[in-house]
Amino acid sequence: MFSLIAAIGKNRELGRGGELIFHLKDDMKFFRETTSGHKVVMGRKTWESLPGKLKNRTNIVISRHNIEGADDCVSDITDFIEKNKDTDEEIFIIGGGMVYFEFLKHAKNLYLTEVDASDDSADTFFPAFDKSKYSSEIIKKGSEDDLNYSIIKYTKN
Repeated sequence: MFSLIAAIGKNRELGRGGELIFHLKDDMKFFRETTSGHKVVMGRKTWESLPGKLKNRTNIVISRHNIEGADDCVSDITDFIEKNKDTDEEIFIIGGGMVYFEFLKHAKNLYLTEVDASDDSADTFFPAFDKSKYSSEIIKKGSEDDLNYSIIKYTKN
């Protein structure tokens, strides 16, 4: 099963210039704990934005070229989805915007840290989705650096 995980602003903002907009310690901790021991799938730009390989996870990069340091590279996203959509294993999609868009309709769960802020300079966004097609569970609410947020798990009905 595919699960998307991201921190987004009021307008679904994800990033700007290849960097995350929101840097919340609780969100990063939640990300590490939730994805640890799982496969994480990302686009090449997301891979390049990381300080290094994500430990305790199988790092899969979507790219037409071999990516040094990645555990696996996938050149055909449609084929990857088809081969993995019915697995019981939770596979986490971690970005970027286009990768989220491609996987959204196949995802069972969305783990979203919804930040009560917006950023007009954002250039990458999480895809729009119909919340009425999901049940939701608030995992945690908090505040950090004058930003209020909620970590919410959406599960497709």
